[in-house]
Order: sequence, then structure tokens, then C-alpha cells
Amino acid sequence: MHWTNRAARPSVGFVVTVSAVRSTVGQKALMAVSGILLALFLVAHMVGNLKIFVGAESFDHYAHWLRTIGAPLLPDSGYLWIQRTVLTAALVAHVWAATSLALRARAARPVRYAHRRPVRGGYAARTMRWGGVIILLFAVYHVLDLTTGHLNPVGDRAHPYANVVADFAPDRWYVTLFYTLAVLSVGFHLRHGVFSALRTLGQRTAAGERRARLVALLVAVGLCAGYLSVPFAVMVGLVS
Repeated sequence: MHWTNRAARPSVGFVVTVSAVRSTVGQKALMAVSGILLALFLVAHMVGNLKIFVGAESFDHYAHWLRTIGAPLLPDSGYLWIQRTVLTAALVAHVWAATSLALRARAARPVRYAHRRPVRGGYAARTMRWGGVIILLFAVYHVLDLTTGHLNPVGDRAHPYANVVADFAPDRWYVTLFYTLAVLSVGFHLRHGVFSALRTLGQRTAAGERRARLVALLVAVGLCAGYLSVPFAVMVGLVS
């Protein structure tokens, strides 16, 4: 292609950036950075959820505060929409990079071995794929349930505490079951992701890998326990 208009010619910096992102190293970096953003959100969101044990007034105040962050510079819920946009971009980038790397790895080995022992990597990959589908479906449901209120029995934006209590009521055990499945899927993702990140940072000795596995397990279990404590506390009546 001949570029007749100098202004229309793509800049060298842009071409280099696109090339870097499409490289294996660039995609791994993109997946790592987007994964870190998503993990930090999960931790912050879990801490906020745990305020439900303080009481309805505290939890409702916290939810209202989230909608007013940045006021008066930002409109009502402006910060939340910025957060949702960033998280959506991070999620899309994470899925795209993971899918691209998986397809690239498969293309590099087009012929399957006739006899091959099952390995942990294959199990982890299958877990990540199916877990990703579950998490995506749950994210859509969660937004319609506790964000917009369309699928919530109460659906009152002014009383998020009542929404949570109604959502995980004992007669809605199927919601708690779906929530549990999604949280456990997130836990598997985190365990695999944290372990992979620590190995990338140099934990490649036998002792280092054991430490990496332990740290990844503790992070995953801690996050799962924090998230699951809320619905099960509602189900048994500790939060009502």
C-alpha cells in the first residue's frame, strides 16, 4: 500500500505498540495487568460486602457512599460507571489475551500425541475455561440482581441491605448455589493465576514453587471464604 497523505500514514509508535501487544510477551503482560486489576477489585468488593455484618445502616451508608464518590465533580454514580467501564475493558483484555495465547499454543503443536499422560496444566486449562463461562454468566445475573434490581425480590436501590437479605433467603437456595459455584470458579481462577504470576516472577525452584502454591491457595481460599460468608450468614439467620 502506498500512503499519499502523510497525515493518514500510521505512526511508528502506534505500529510498534500494536505489534508489542500482539506478541506473546505483550499478551502475557496484558493478561497479567488486567488480571491484577480484576483481582484488586475482587478484594475491595469483598471488603465492602463484609460491612453487612456491621448492620443495615452501615451497609446502606457504604452503598450510598459509593454512588457519591467524586461529587460534585462527578454526577451520581459517576464513579461506579467509570469503575464498570475500566473493569469491562480489563475483562475483555484478559479474555482476549488468554484466548489468543491458548490458540497460539495449540497452533504450535498441531499434532496431538498418541499417548500422553494427563498433566496438571490440562486440568487447570479446562477449569479456567469452564470457570470463565460460569463467571461470565454470573456477572450478568449479578448486575441484573443487585445492581439494577430487575431480578431481585426487593429491588430497592435505597436499601441494598434488604436486597441482599432477600436475595439469599433460605427459599432462594438456588441463588446461593449459583453464587457459590461462581465464587468457587473465581477461586480456581485466582489460585491458578496467582501461582502462574509468582512463577513468572522467578519462583521456579522446588522450594519457590511450593511457596507459590501455598500463597496462591491462601489467596483463593481467603477470597472465597469472604464472599461466601455473606450468603451463608443470611441463610442461617446470622444476617436478617
